[in-house]
Amino acid sequence: MRIRAVVIRTDYWRPGTDYVRTIVEAVRPIVRDGDIVTVSEKAISVARGLIIDESRVRPSLLAKFLSEVWMRRIWGGPLGRITKLRRRTLRRLKRYPVAEGAAHKEAALRYVGLLQALRHYSEGGIDASNLPYSYVSLPLRDGEAVATEIRGAIERETGRRVTVMIVNGDTTYSFRNLHLAPRHLRVRGFVHLGGFLTFVVGRTLGLRRRSTPIAISGGELNPDLALTLADIAHKIRGYGAGRTVWDMARRFKVGITGVTWEMLESVVHRPIVVLRIEEERI
Repeated sequence: MRIRAVVIRTDYWRPGTDYVRTIVEAVRPIVRDGDIVTVSEKAISVARGLIIDESRVRPSLLAKFLSEVWMRRIWGGPLGRITKLRRRTLRRLKRYPVAEGAAHKEAALRYVGLLQALRHYSEGGIDASNLPYSYVSLPLRDGEAVATEIRGAIERETGRRVTVMIVNGDTTYSFRNLHLAPRHLRVRGFVHLGGFLTFVVGRTLGLRRRSTPIAISGGELNPDLALTLADIAHKIRGYGAGRTVWDMARRFKVGITGVTWEMLESVVHRPIVVLRIEEERI
């Protein structure tokens, strides 16, 4: 089996972008029957306005503890070493911004719960990268319905039968047929332990790491193939303005809340990757 990938560049999707129409027009010239159209969950969340301004969030005492003690001293210390985080990541965690971090942890506590808030990044799908100022995106609650809507529009407009997969770069950990997802999914074959526990178990045991298919509509894909396709799409898509808020700020030479919408629009964005499975000839 060989997998062919076509990466599609689009404008940055601000809140209010008609992402379904944008996807249909982007894939119309190339899509074929049987293709898997993958789309970034983050891009869809932003287009739908599923973002919050954390500068308006008032942190609780628990959120302040998570920011100042849990992140800096525990994740930046023994827990980070146990889970084999990179040295650069450990350095950043030791300097975790206390005030902004407390607001971020409060948002995580409110929207995705304690077990996710205990993570050191991407808490339950909450993501600050490729967003301006103090905004973060929230995870899709209705990913399957969104994927079905996109698939229906593609099939009506192009006459091609496709599978649509919404992908998040957060990691699923696998051991043989056991797949530990970073959050609860309605995709067949995935187990959810809670974001913090999934990460710690997966990293300490050195399990296989791949990006996560948040929702699938269309063809039936076994979990291992779905993970492989999601991982290919995520890696090919790239990280836009930066993998993390630190990378983004360094790129534009501003503080971590100094990135603007206009800065983000100046960067190449590839929210859509079309994958085609081809049988290899012997």
